[in-house]
Amino acid sequence: MFLTMAQLKMQESVEHVALYLAPRRVFDEETGDAAVVDPVWPDQVLQAAQINGAKVKMVLTTHHHWDHAGGNNGMKKLLKDVPIYGGVKDKVEGCSHPVQHGDEFSISPTVRVKCLETPCHTKGHISYFITSTLPNDKSAVFTGDTLFIGGCGRFFEGTPDQMYQSLCKTLASLPLETQVYCGHEYTQKNLEFALTLEPKNEALLRKMEWVLRQRKQKLATVPSTIGDELEFNPFMRVDQKSLQLATGRESPLEVMAEVRRMKDNYKGR
Repeated sequence: MFLTMAQLKMQESVEHVALYLAPRRVFDEETGDAAVVDPVWPDQVLQAAQINGAKVKMVLTTHHHWDHAGGNNGMKKLLKDVPIYGGVKDKVEGCSHPVQHGDEFSISPTVRVKCLETPCHTKGHISYFITSTLPNDKSAVFTGDTLFIGGCGRFFEGTPDQMYQSLCKTLASLPLETQVYCGHEYTQKNLEFALTLEPKNEALLRKMEWVLRQRKQKLATVPSTIGDELEFNPFMRVDQKSLQLATGRESPLEVMAEVRRMKDNYKGR
């Protein structure tokens, strides 16, 4: 459904930033209309679009940090008047179409986008939930720096309550099969930390084995699914007894705050 820059051989490193072009199944196969998410490197993104026969009709920006919004003005120079979507509360560079929770629009006649406010990492962070009417297409959500595979973003501009609402209410309410495309390739380190909290979580152990195989081959670990994240991501499991015991906290909000504190101080193996 989605191709990463690494898969397209357009960018050697996927360790820090994972950018996504939305071709096939996410754009109209007859028209080629497409969207790009957080295109920090405009030249490479547009080259990838050309290779895949995609016509970029819009830019979807998850939040204002430079490694997500820093390419917006470059995209506007290369694609005159291309719409730039971003959270109304987030001061996104080059934003021409501010959006808020619940806003919907189309990439093409077959592909719809719903905007989900997922604040905490930044106060106006938006995740983009994408659905298609084409048969056999799966839904997907682009979560920027709110939800990572096995983790979540730092609480730079928000509170544990906001991250709880963003992860455990807003994103957790999406269909379990929804594919999760996050903004960074942090999976291995996230799962190493998660194992310190739930060392006997079988879903987590299986995921870690798979991730190690992927990284050994220098392959990306994105996407995941919402259902998978609920099985092994500690930030989406703060209402579980195992996390309460691991943190010594009782309420989900207290667990969320403590897991974040522990992760911030985690030095790795």
